[in-house]
Amino acid sequence: MQLDKTDVAILETLQAEGRISNAALAEKVGLSQSACSRRLDILEKNGVVRGYHARLSNAALGHKMTAIVHISLSGQFEKTLADFESAVKRCPNVLSCHLMSGEYDYILRIAAKDLADYERIHRDWLTAMPHVTKINSSFALREVIDRTTMGIDPELA
Repeated sequence: MQLDKTDVAILETLQAEGRISNAALAEKVGLSQSACSRRLDILEKNGVVRGYHARLSNAALGHKMTAIVHISLSGQFEKTLADFESAVKRCPNVLSCHLMSGEYDYILRIAAKDLADYERIHRDWLTAMPHVTKINSSFALREVIDRTTMGIDPELA
């Protein structure tokens, strides 16, 4: 999808103010409400805007530990990957999962209450996932940055 300057303005505003009303968004980007609504519908339908959500604090909800987990599988056959991805999607503590190039097949970001909770997740979930041959876990000491917004390349517009 080719974005113009108005699309970029809509996206930048939504990143900063996800709960903004259509009327306020339209005013900020210089469109009528109906034109703004149409553009937003197009951005959503094309997958540029993937959703709207509240950003919750893992620590405030009792998950004070973040683990970064590298996973190796027995192979990268289509069925192997599909089986693993289906299983990892069921684990409620997995915040993100990425198929990788390089030494490991996947990198997961996991929220845990403490080390004992991570041990439970490791035992009950990670080691039980299909085709897993190696698990390497690291624990975050401090979060330095966790962006929810990204710069939008001006050349897109």
